[in-house]
Amino acid sequence: MTPLDLETVRDPTSLQRRIQELSSQLRAADPSLLAAWSGSVLDPAGSCLHTAVMGQPVLVTLPDYRVVDAQSRQEAHVYTQAMMLYHLTTTRGAPVTGRWVSFRELPDGGFYHLAFQGYTGREIVRAYGEDLPAFCHVAEQLGGRWEAVGNAGYAFDALPRVPLLIVYWLGEENLPSSAQVLFDASAGLHLPVDACALLGSILARRLIAGKQLPR
Repeated sequence: MTPLDLETVRDPTSLQRRIQELSSQLRAADPSLLAAWSGSVLDPAGSCLHTAVMGQPVLVTLPDYRVVDAQSRQEAHVYTQAMMLYHLTTTRGAPVTGRWVSFRELPDGGFYHLAFQGYTGREIVRAYGEDLPAFCHVAEQLGGRWEAVGNAGYAFDALPRVPLLIVYWLGEENLPSSAQVLFDASAGLHLPVDACALLGSILARRLIAGKQLPR
């Protein structure tokens, strides 16, 4: 997979091949360094890394670097696996800046920002329309923290060192409603741009799925 192949990012079959490549690449790494850089916790026995993806605890088993659900010990969703392994191969522990940027502003993100917006922000608005209370309810149920931006903004700890922000603007007069997934300015130091796209897609999918559940 090339760093900018965002269509492949959304293809689970292609992601499975990339997961195998990334796992093999990580086997030469120092787990203690990976734990420090990624904000994970290395098990005292050195058998796994304890971390979380979108608030869901996962384990990265050592030395094979399989990503599994922390409770069931079953293989995590293919998107979660790929995103976690991308993170471990890229991060060197850069601190969070507290400055939010668009996908366009990420390294190599400019050319694909329209595609990213198409399957994140636009799909979220398609699901919620003018129903801002429903959006707020689902964002809070997913662990989002209120941010005073737009008509509603929620920050999520997508990874220990990689927060995301979803902002919703209600339409007015001739302007339609809109939503956008934003990244901390340090995100490109923790993930390649295709994994940032994957991370935004995961958040968007969860928000959209939450709209379909009974309140």
